[in-house]
This record gives sequence, C-alpha cells and structure tokens, in this order.
Amino acid sequence: MADLEKIVEELSALTLLEAADLTKMLEEKWGVSAAAPMAMGMMPMGAGAAAEEEAEEQTEFDVILKDVGPKKINVIKEVRALTSLGLKEAKEVVDQLGTVMEGVTKEAAAEAKTKLEEAGATVELK
Repeated sequence: MADLEKIVEELSALTLLEAADLTKMLEEKWGVSAAAPMAMGMMPMGAGAAAEEEAEEQTEFDVILKDVGPKKINVIKEVRALTSLGLKEAKEVVDQLGTVMEGVTKEAAAEAKTKLEEAGATVELK
C-alpha cells in the first residue's frame, strides 16, 4: 500500500496548473468527472426557494396579452394609449397576443393591466 503522507506532500507541492492537469488525467483514466454532483432531491426545494426570492425582489414587470376578447378595437386603442406604438404596430401586438410593455414598475404594470382588462382583454403580469 502506498504511503499516504508521501502522496499528500507531493500533491501539496504541485502548482495550480499541474493540479488541473492531474485532475484531467485522473478523470480520463478513471472515466469520472470531478464536477460536484447535484442532489436530485434538493432541486425542487432549491428551485422553489429561488423562485420565491425572485418574486419578492422583482421590481420590473412585463404586461402580456393572453386574450383579446370580443372588443378587439378597444384593446388596440388602449395599447396605443399605453405605448408609443402606431396603429399598425399596436394591431400586430394585439393580433399576436404579444408583450405590450416590458420592464415597467409594479404600479405602471398594474395600471396597464386594469386599463386593458376594462377594454376587454385578458392580461398577465410577469
């Protein structure tokens, strides 16, 4: 059996580049990876916690049309009033159920959502 203290001393004497080369050589020889494995059981909890933190810290919102409803013309007018889009561009946003406003404050997003819903649209804030 190898003298473990001697191996530790020799490894301690390696430069950073030599240690990186040694890692690559061992990975190839043994068919393994030195990357830290992720625990599968922790992923849902960790992802949920990250999403929860993001929701608390979110300062910019996107206003996205989900459905136009029966009053399409009123929705187009409201999109034009909320943005600096022309008639053609506003109609395209409404037809494609696209993003009306991006990166706006919570108050501006809530106001836009209220106005668009009054015009007959279904709106989502992200």
